[in-house]
Amino acid sequence: MDRNRADTDYLNDDNRIMFSLKSLIVRLITPGEENAWNNLMRRHHYLGFKSLTGETLKYVALLDGQWVALIGWGSAVYKSNHREKWLNWTQEQQKQRLKFIVNNQRFLILPGIQIKNLASKVLGFNTKRLPEDWLAIHGHPALLAETFVDHSRFSGTCYRATGWVPLGRTSGYGRKAGIYYYHGRTKTIFLKPLRKDAREILSAPFLPPEYEGREKALVDLNTVTLGPKGGLTEYLAKIKDPRKPRGVRHSQVTVLAVAICALLSGAKSFIGIGEWAANLSQELLKRLGCRYNDRLKKYVPPSEPTLRRAIQSVNADEVDRIIGEWLSHQSSDEIIAVDGKVLRGSKTAGGKAVHLVSALMHHERMVIGQRQVDKKSNEINAFKPLLEPLDLNGKIVTADAIQTQVKNAQFVVEDKGANYIFPVKQNQEKLFETIRKVKEGDFSPSTRNGR
Repeated sequence: MDRNRADTDYLNDDNRIMFSLKSLIVRLITPGEENAWNNLMRRHHYLGFKSLTGETLKYVALLDGQWVALIGWGSAVYKSNHREKWLNWTQEQQKQRLKFIVNNQRFLILPGIQIKNLASKVLGFNTKRLPEDWLAIHGHPALLAETFVDHSRFSGTCYRATGWVPLGRTSGYGRKAGIYYYHGRTKTIFLKPLRKDAREILSAPFLPPEYEGREKALVDLNTVTLGPKGGLTEYLAKIKDPRKPRGVRHSQVTVLAVAICALLSGAKSFIGIGEWAANLSQELLKRLGCRYNDRLKKYVPPSEPTLRRAIQSVNADEVDRIIGEWLSHQSSDEIIAVDGKVLRGSKTAGGKAVHLVSALMHHERMVIGQRQVDKKSNEINAFKPLLEPLDLNGKIVTADAIQTQVKNAQFVVEDKGANYIFPVKQNQEKLFETIRKVKEGDFSPSTRNGR
């Protein structure tokens, strides 16, 4: 697969012509070029060519309009011990995430083309545009590229020059029609992250939901504590279980933990929550406290009906408060924003739109508490009950001008051990004028120096 012949300038058999790599273009082939691409690969690649396997893309590299190299990509090989070890994959993760790896199945510098650094330049240009092309054509991202170099023929120089990581040699087995056979030719596997955090994403317990066709997660579950001490399950244990003990197979803590993690990961419905739970790995099912089935010899998630019944039976306000407390302890964000808004398209039977007052992590925009109010003027009364359960010690609370009230300022400072930033508008005429007239010299030297 490594066709690196780049150690001299370009030489044509009839004429000496110098190509400039500045004119190099690497692009996808057009439908009308596919037969020519296939024929060239079949005639000149040492492995020959029938077809690429799995999801595929074919590229051509051109210099001054002339074809100089061909590259073919396909789905990753099914199994590689070196790769799985590098990613720290379980068997379940390997099956679920293999589609995010693409394999450089063919790379051919065309006969007669000998240009210094051409192979590495082509490879670099190609891998730079590969993720965007893969997403556009196959509907999911490509995070990692792999290839296998036969050292009886090639050294892998162009791969090393473009940042590919050699992991080790294969054991000399191949796979054909789902059957492994020994061919005796060992190869080195090279990997190339197609984004800087590719390894972290593919190795993480929870895969970002946007890579599975869902909306971006409200919270990255890989960054929060699920249990036991200080984790989600410890907070959920505070909620009373309204169910009768008979027939209960999953604890309420487990059912709620699964449901909340699914919602935070972008699930929008009971069916979505059930599907998310069904796709959890054995490791994550165990972490969330799911039941071990002795007959099946594995952990099993709560079913969609079980999740539905549990969610509908608990006190929503209590769960909301508990989750807010948990989330507030998971973030290092020092600023809490209090914000009121009307939900679009949320009119009740009486014709009134739903009006919420929410507490959010300022930078992460994560809601850690909310209360429904009748109208905007009632936002003032919701301020204290909204923030009361939250640990605000040492934090800064911001809010709209409607919350610029003496009692709110006193509550934040005296009761919660926090500071505040409240805007003042001209409708608070006396306070506005007082602040407007304040000069720097009115502050003590220690205040002006930030102490």
